[in-house]
Amino acid sequence: MAAANGNVIPFGHGKVQAKSGTTIAKKCVLTIRDYLCNLLTLTNVIYDAMKKAPRISETEWEVMKVVWAKGPCSAGEIIETLASADPTWHPKTIKTFLNRLARKKALGFRKEGRAYLYRPLVRENECVDAASESFLERVFGGSLKPMLAHFVERKKLSAEEIRELRELLKNQR
Repeated sequence: MAAANGNVIPFGHGKVQAKSGTTIAKKCVLTIRDYLCNLLTLTNVIYDAMKKAPRISETEWEVMKVVWAKGPCSAGEIIETLASADPTWHPKTIKTFLNRLARKKALGFRKEGRAYLYRPLVRENECVDAASESFLERVFGGSLKPMLAHFVERKKLSAEEIRELRELLKNQR
């Protein structure tokens, strides 16, 4: 953007020839500064909203795992991978999930010839973090201690797992 030093400054629907020190030049610079500040704020809000991992259903997780593992891949590759692991998967069902995940901004896609190539727009660890936080909040009121106690009481831990948990807790200090 041009400063108010005689340069042409975009203003409204046209341009104004501004001379340094004039009222119109000061108003234009202030308007441009406010506009840029608001634009930057809006951009940050949009970026933060995009960074937030979308809520993904259990079945959508299966589709996302394939895309995370393979990277950019076609719908055909995703269908083949899922159907080979579980023959109950139907191609139309998988395509429906791909469309849902694209609408949720979990997947991006581009058309290459007649095929669509899908790629993850969110990282797996971001989705794991979001799902873990959601689970912790919903089931244990956000408290980690009762959750940990629940799983430790119900699962048989090996000596190695106990040692690893102790090490993790020790490193939290």
